[in-house]
Amino acid sequence: MTSPGPLQWTLMLSLGMIWGASFFGVEIALQGFEPISIAAFRIALAAIILTGVSFAMGVGLPSLRNATGKRIWVFAFGMGLFSNALPFTLLSWGQQYVTSGYAGITMAVVPLLVLPLSHFFIPGMRMTRLKTLGFGLGFIGVLVLIGPAQILRSGGGDIVNLARLACILASACYAIGSILTRLAPKGDAIAFGAAALIMATLIALPFAFMVDGLPKAPSLPALLGLLYLGVFPTALATVMLVFIVKTAGPPFLSLVNYQVPIWAVVIGMVALGEKLPGQFIWALGFILLGLALSQMRARQ
Repeated sequence: MTSPGPLQWTLMLSLGMIWGASFFGVEIALQGFEPISIAAFRIALAAIILTGVSFAMGVGLPSLRNATGKRIWVFAFGMGLFSNALPFTLLSWGQQYVTSGYAGITMAVVPLLVLPLSHFFIPGMRMTRLKTLGFGLGFIGVLVLIGPAQILRSGGGDIVNLARLACILASACYAIGSILTRLAPKGDAIAFGAAALIMATLIALPFAFMVDGLPKAPSLPALLGLLYLGVFPTALATVMLVFIVKTAGPPFLSLVNYQVPIWAVVIGMVALGEKLPGQFIWALGFILLGLALSQMRARQ
């Protein structure tokens, strides 16, 4: 592993933009697909692509002939469920009622939720005072983002409030998925990612057909939105992520967490004409400040 060079910086910035634009892709895909179908089809497409890449590299898939390989598949199931099937479905459903910018902001919550989970499940990842302070500031941002006063006034029944909670739950799923990935047995990252997408496909695709049925002929923009989701933020991003981690390390990759919500907000405002209330801007500020504090000691 070497110090980040121009290639790593370019890939990291590109990854932030790709993930930030995924919420725009969902908005477009919703014009012709049901939310669960969007999640299932993007996962299935990415599974096909990444599995092909893994075999083209001569790696293939984790073996089922030994105990380690079987454990890898168990963790791949957990990653597929919590990093793909559940959050993709929650976000696609939630974006029917909230803006793509709002959904993007909630992704800044992921590394903050990883902090307490790592404290209990990852050796050597204890909560320090600085991390605790960062988590506290980020939690204030989450409260501002959800708007608990509005939820209490509506009795929790407002569909928009439920959609906001769905986006936060998607962030929690990503956090759990990252812990499971960290705890998984060592093995080739591309093969593990392909296995996780295969397991996610086996979960999401039957559920989509059961709930949504066969999709009707979508419009061209909706189809392009779905193709973007499967190819770029789901399949290609996994390959880019693995390369960055192997050559520059996880701390450098964590810089993406600062970019995604900003890209999501900018793209939503420019391409979709979305307007974010000041409440959301304050929430993003608290969350990013908390994230910066929680990462400060590790970078030093």
